[in-house]
Amino acid sequence: MKTSELSLAVVFSSLYAVLVIALAPISYGPIQLRVADCLIPLAALFGWPVIAGVTVGCFLGNAYFWLGPQDVIFGAVANLVAATIIFLLRKRQFLACVLGSLPIGIIVGSYLWIFFPPPSIFGLQLPVWAAMVTSITVSTLIAVAGIGYALLKALSSSS
Repeated sequence: MKTSELSLAVVFSSLYAVLVIALAPISYGPIQLRVADCLIPLAALFGWPVIAGVTVGCFLGNAYFWLGPQDVIFGAVANLVAATIIFLLRKRQFLACVLGSLPIGIIVGSYLWIFFPPPSIFGLQLPVWAAMVTSITVSTLIAVAGIGYALLKALSSSS
């Protein structure tokens, strides 16, 4: 890895962790909007430095607000998988962002119900894990496929 790539990875790691911690009231819980996730689609533009950065940044942010080892490890793994999917599908950016959102919703939602009661989703009586997976997937679609895709397009058109 070149020095410039390592530096970029450190920048993205720091930015992700700071956004998670600074926006903590909305970055955690059964209903969340993790704004830091909007950085994940930038893997399509900057590659491996972003993949490494959002993975380490998630690890650090989740370690700061310790819920347990599941959140620290599997949250970071979810970001790693999501960013890698986006990088591999970078020629179809919107599809990449939508598909990249799914691992976060599925992985994080599958364990987050242990720490928080699941939200009510339109009054449906879903199993607790399904309600949490649905909630996290919707919020991640907003952050990654909504805000993140817009950020990716803005940065792509300016270069």
